[in-house]
Amino acid sequence: MSKKLLVVGAGGFIGGFIAEEGLRRGFDTYVTVRESTSRRYLTDERLHFVVLDYDDEQAMAKTLSEALPEGEKWDYIIYNLGATKCVNFMEFNRINFMYLRTFVETLRAIDKVPHRFLFMSSLSALGMADEKNYTPITSATPPNPNTRYGLSKIKAETYLETLDNFPYIIFRPTGVYGPHEKDYLMMIKSIDSHWDFGVGYRKQLLTFIYVEDLVNAMFDAYEAGVVKKKYIISEDACYTQKQFRDIVARELGGKWVIPVKLPMWIVYIASYFAEKWAAAQLRTSTLNRDKFKIMKQRNWSCDVSDAKRDFNFNPQFSLEKGIKATVAAYLEEKQRAKEAKK
Repeated sequence: MSKKLLVVGAGGFIGGFIAEEGLRRGFDTYVTVRESTSRRYLTDERLHFVVLDYDDEQAMAKTLSEALPEGEKWDYIIYNLGATKCVNFMEFNRINFMYLRTFVETLRAIDKVPHRFLFMSSLSALGMADEKNYTPITSATPPNPNTRYGLSKIKAETYLETLDNFPYIIFRPTGVYGPHEKDYLMMIKSIDSHWDFGVGYRKQLLTFIYVEDLVNAMFDAYEAGVVKKKYIISEDACYTQKQFRDIVARELGGKWVIPVKLPMWIVYIASYFAEKWAAAQLRTSTLNRDKFKIMKQRNWSCDVSDAKRDFNFNPQFSLEKGIKATVAAYLEEKQRAKEAKK
């Protein structure tokens, strides 16, 4: 019998890639969605859908109990559910921490703890790095999150670490990009319009991980049998904003671009009022105080030697190769939208 995979939070950018890779690797693949979740990237007929209400613990227990035949369990659960933008900290705490806790406690209560459980955390759980000597962030770096998002993630990590006999793996990816991702797409669209906005005047080291490399690492970690460990996931290279801009502009056909550097104080004011205005309308804003702190951070360099050692982590996509694929997908979507208007 093929092994069983459950992807929690499968409707987002990364979730579709996880489900696709699970099928490719021969897993009998289940995906959790809400009633309102888009299934745009979950179209393979082999997928089994599990519709969950994360606010109703009893209904969740019933649905998960009935999703598999009696006595069977998922071999691997990848918990990809989370929010990167919320109206307030209570929402971050509810979605990124409390939903995880409820889900795990439900698994334990109905006796469906898997062989491995991978939690998608974030590099933001560690907070600011060394901005004097630019020492790379490592798995041993003490967590000191400086964002509401990062705090909710470290709370979730800490909860998993307190559990007895629970086979967790924690991934802390750096900036994830690729087709369908929205934040980096905004940067690509800006460069396509001949503008590139940066913040601050001090040196900044950026790191990236292409979505397919991240997803492959999830399955490689499972197959290597690692358990109760935390890993930073990043391409083993650093880039500047100019390098990112130059690669994107080249893939867009040699676009001329005007780089604009904004002082931190202007960006903070804009972030503050954008967040408050959105909150007053009960919605989230891409530009907010959490995002400001992330943009302000100068050192995102990473040490991924633990992942290399434990499951032979070896990203296949350099930023140049990954941007080429991402921009190609963007241009295809742009062309389809143009033709649809005709």
